Amino acid sequence: MPKSHEVRRDDSWEGVVTHMSRGMLDGSNMYHFAEIRLADGESLKVRISRRLWKAIAVGDRLVKRPGADPVKD
Repeated sequence: MPKSHEVRRDDSWEGVVTHMSRGMLDGSNMYHFAEIRLADGESLKVRISRRLWKAIAVGDRLVKRPGADPVKD
């Protein structure tokens, strides 16, 4: 089971998107999530922007560098 993870500015990771979801967790705002499989086999479920969520698909590679937002690689 993936651990839920809000993306922080100093985080650094890269991996492949295995699942995408969205939901209205608080009843008024839509949140977008991607499940990422890292190279070591660990899974992360990260909250991403709507723009990135619309631009990626399962199988795409995402990269998160310290101080930057996640981007499609």
